[in-house]
Amino acid sequence: MVEVGLFDGLKRRRGAGKPGTLRRASDADLRHLEGWAAARRGVEAFVEPRTTVTETTVVLVAHDGEWTRRRIGSLDAAQQFGRKHSIPVYEVAKVGYPKRMREYTERQKRAKG
Repeated sequence: MVEVGLFDGLKRRRGAGKPGTLRRASDADLRHLEGWAAARRGVEAFVEPRTTVTETTVVLVAHDGEWTRRRIGSLDAAQQFGRKHSIPVYEVAKVGYPKRMREYTERQKRAKG
């Protein structure tokens, strides 16, 4: 007889590892970033440093402030991505987030009421 916990299936479907395991960038993350950047204009990349639970992430911000965030693996990986797709890459810790991103987020909040 095998014991199965109530949430075991959910954890496997979401790809969750052991608690405290660092979440790494995946091919799906890279495909999302590539597709997102290709569908928008004026895209810039803002790299967020690794944390204890999440690998280095990159926030792509379009000309109008629309944005998306995914894991990227490292600052070097983000810079390589930027070179490959002709996207400027900045470190959030040095330059912060662009004003247009904050304004876009505010507009979305107001639209949802």
